[in-house]
Amino acid sequence: MSRVYNFSAGPSMLPEEVLKKAQAEMVEYGKSGMSVMEMSHRSKDYEEIIFGCEALVRELMHVPDNYKVLFLQGGGSSQFAMIPLNLASKNKKCDIVITGQWAKKAAQEAERYITVNKVASSADKTFSYIPKLDKNTFSKDADYFYICMNNTIYGTKWNNLPETGDIPLIADISSMIMSEEIDVSKFGLLFAGAQKNLGPAGVTLVIIREDLIGNAVDICPTMFNYQIHADNQSLYNTPPTYSIYIMKLVLEWIKEQGGVSAVQKVNEEKAKILYDFLDNSQMFRGTVAKEDRSLMNIPFVTDDEDLNAKFIKEAKEAGFVNLKGHRTVGGMRASIYNAMPIEGVKALVEFMAKFEAENK
Repeated sequence: MSRVYNFSAGPSMLPEEVLKKAQAEMVEYGKSGMSVMEMSHRSKDYEEIIFGCEALVRELMHVPDNYKVLFLQGGGSSQFAMIPLNLASKNKKCDIVITGQWAKKAAQEAERYITVNKVASSADKTFSYIPKLDKNTFSKDADYFYICMNNTIYGTKWNNLPETGDIPLIADISSMIMSEEIDVSKFGLLFAGAQKNLGPAGVTLVIIREDLIGNAVDICPTMFNYQIHADNQSLYNTPPTYSIYIMKLVLEWIKEQGGVSAVQKVNEEKAKILYDFLDNSQMFRGTVAKEDRSLMNIPFVTDDEDLNAKFIKEAKEAGFVNLKGHRTVGGMRASIYNAMPIEGVKALVEFMAKFEAENK
């Protein structure tokens, strides 16, 4: 078996230990006599999986007792509608900072239901920085304030959160969840599609403060109502059972590494290796303002499109795959999520140095 170094932005690589455990349990989970994929979500065996997964989320992220942990479907994109339908019934207004494609899509979806105040945007420089905020542009009567905390496509991250006072801060943390410590109590709601740091596609994690539940607008579909899922412990309908099972294995793996704080140290080391190389390279350069760089998604370019294409082709042949940048940015992007070993980043940098030497 030959495993490549997979730098995909998502679905992304999983820890090999997780894949091997899933492989060993594929035909029979424990002593159940069946695969998790065949298991009733109402069974004791499956309740052990989903409630165990919730317990691990709470432990690893230090989730306060007054927050609900939900396992939902529809990807992160469904949250773009669920959030305004559930949280904006009072004033039908939100504030949002446009820092990339996903924040832009969240704003567009929210505008179907409520008034959206676009506080600031970094579109003027292809979303290569996090804009400085002027509190005078904030709405005093917004139902919530929305950010995408880590921008997968553009490689930026919020290092200083907006100060929103009593207005709940909502964040999409899909591409950074459990990559570094987050103070959950600073947010009203956090959500993440699993397919980057938590497991395979198919399940979305939502962490929501209890006082924000139960205020859905009348037109909110039943399946989009947080109250329904909270009251039924994410078991109102058949959940994405196998995706939740793999998420539980991933969370067990994170715990075995020493928890989120230990994983964060490794992630900081990985990112430093690649950023240091980019900062000293004569051929490659990063595209993001240094103070706003992501630990997870690192876009970079040469100044020649043909050279970019040659690099991507030769990198793939050498076992470094999915390095092509998003079409809106071009160039390359290395997504170095939790499962990417430090050896993979070191090997990539060695290949980049070799490529640079050979293509002067």
